[in-house]
Amino acid sequence: MKNNMDEIDVLIKETLTQEETKFYNALEEQNLFAMIFGLFKGKNKWLLILMNIMKVVFFGLFLYCLVQFFKAEVTKELLKWGFGSVIFMLSVSMLKVFAWMQMDKNAILRELKRLELLISSLASKI
Repeated sequence: MKNNMDEIDVLIKETLTQEETKFYNALEEQNLFAMIFGLFKGKNKWLLILMNIMKVVFFGLFLYCLVQFFKAEVTKELLKWGFGSVIFMLSVSMLKVFAWMQMDKNAILRELKRLELLISSLASKI
């Protein structure tokens, strides 16, 4: 399968102009760190920055609730601090899931652009 993909990439690059080849090369598959830093580009970078700040705040509050949970001696306080720590950890988890979904969306968009480029290059050959 990998050999066929390499052959297809070579065929695509042969049919493209220099400008299109540069664009196609920019659409290569990214590693994890490139995908993470790719979240902070584009229209929604302010939202992702805000969400990361909120993740740090929620994690700090989770740690505070956890410490207070282990210090508490009354059942009512144990429930209160335990419930708070669960809520803050769930908030951190949900924000992380949203970020992973955005990374997946960016990868899918990159593949769609590659397909569009492939279709346009094949159409120009016909």
